[in-house]
Amino acid sequence: MDFTFSEEQQAAAEAARGVFAGVAPDAVPSPALTQGRPVADDLDRELWGRLAAADLLSLLLDEEYGGAGLDAVALCLVLRAAGKVLARVPLLESGAAAAAVQAYGGPELRSELLARSGRGEVVLTVASNGRTGHDAAELAVTARQDGEGSEGSEGGADWILDGVQTAVPWAHEADHILVPARTGDDRSVLAVVAREREGVVLAEQISTTGERLGELRLESARIPARYVLGADGAWEWLRQLLATGTCALALGVGDRVLGMTSDYASKREQFGHPIATFQAVAVQAADRYIDLRAMEVTLWQAAWRIASGAPGALPASGDVAVAKIWASEGVRRIVQTAQHLHGGFGADVDYPLHRYHAWAKHLELSLGPAAAHEEALGDLLAAHPLVG
Repeated sequence: MDFTFSEEQQAAAEAARGVFAGVAPDAVPSPALTQGRPVADDLDRELWGRLAAADLLSLLLDEEYGGAGLDAVALCLVLRAAGKVLARVPLLESGAAAAAVQAYGGPELRSELLARSGRGEVVLTVASNGRTGHDAAELAVTARQDGEGSEGSEGGADWILDGVQTAVPWAHEADHILVPARTGDDRSVLAVVAREREGVVLAEQISTTGERLGELRLESARIPARYVLGADGAWEWLRQLLATGTCALALGVGDRVLGMTSDYASKREQFGHPIATFQAVAVQAADRYIDLRAMEVTLWQAAWRIASGAPGALPASGDVAVAKIWASEGVRRIVQTAQHLHGGFGADVDYPLHRYHAWAKHLELSLGPAAAHEEALGDLLAAHPLVG
């Protein structure tokens, strides 16, 4: 396949680099210094506005909603740039949620949300971690239809949601949360739940990065039918897009950390020579460079499969699983090597490497263990034997 990016994709990446040029990760306090409190009380509203002005919040939206009509590859290019500076904005969650609404929502819902989300006026997020962070998200909430629908509702009977989703990113800042749920006939649906709706309860949680997350409790929350995406495959498609976007953030983090390590090793001297000239240091850095390149190539393969819907010997979930394996393992190894080669300097909480390490660990945990993805990939290979 051809990994050359289109002019539109390159333009999106260039615009992102311009917007993120002034973002300084070390300007945000380290989680270790906040004593269990969030490092910040809100998303970076100024940066969010600049992203909207640069049309980077509407990349995946069609022109009729003010978007650029681009694809998952363009989104991942922007997310990689966001990861390099640890941008505190729901770029992935809001963009992916809007794309799901566009692909699977009804005309009324699309008209209500999409153009406003592209302008940054409405913030969307996704509850994708389930009850504990280890179980399937769609199994944490039950959905059932009730009655003939609330007054003024369209599209059939209302849906009643019950359950708990943990570690919801940007839950306290988002206007709407996309919640996967399981119906009585074992189908998965996606409900667009307003944060202020009756029956929605949020509790504060703090992430590994020090950012504020939310525990979402749904207590017989009544959702009009037009806010529920019931099409087959909607949640699976959104889950794959979120996973691939998380791999792009991990690539950005790894890219920046490896660059920091290279700069430090070329300047730090021992025995009268830069430590970068020592074989043991050079070998470790080379191994991490290989990790980074593997993270990159598997990311673009997964993003391309999602964007193009191109057929293959395996479903797109196979490419996503491979990207998650490399991103989860690779970003962990990169930051661990960086801490090792920086020595005590890397543990200084006034130095930005500390925050990159926290973000890398959070992304690794979000992606899940590589062994689980390897097992899922093995199941796919067993179900789709490769021939020839």
